[in-house]
Amino acid sequence: MSVDAIMHTEFPEGYAVFFGVDGKVIMTPQSEEHSSTIRSLQIDTLALGRHAKVTSDVYLDFPADENSAPDLAILREDAQKQGKRYGFEDVLLIAEVVSVSSARKDYDDCTAKYGRYGIPVYLIVDPYTQEVVIHSEPAGAGYIAAHTHKYGTGKLPIELADGRTFDLDLDELPRPEPGARTH
Repeated sequence: MSVDAIMHTEFPEGYAVFFGVDGKVIMTPQSEEHSSTIRSLQIDTLALGRHAKVTSDVYLDFPADENSAPDLAILREDAQKQGKRYGFEDVLLIAEVVSVSSARKDYDDCTAKYGRYGIPVYLIVDPYTQEVVIHSEPAGAGYIAAHTHKYGTGKLPIELADGRTFDLDLDELPRPEPGARTH
């Protein structure tokens, strides 16, 4: 897509539009619930240290051109960019926040993909069910273990493969307004 075409394109309201270096145009629906949930996760990562390697909506390199820009990723402290991006080998935890349009992808496709590439911990944070699913023990086409935790049940310590603990505050995760299942 040329720069001129981009400048004259009207993209739908409520979507974030990203332009990949490989020419892909990626449109993802954004809602207040989605945004505020990611922000809450980011706040919880501050306990790992001001300079902890944490990304949000930043591409990570995966093999076979299956690159991803997860809602949140916690990387090893010694992670080094390979070219312009971090590689999947440096990822300790990925969190995806469910939106109505991404539910199948987050629950099925991403679980299989992140398990296949050995991501140690994959969180699915679902504001609509008000649950967090923690997948661990990656194996083949997914994960061996999955544990579900309800919002409002205190702090959830999540052990990272490098020995640190990410404390997810389930009491502070934002809850959508009634009838907010718009994205």
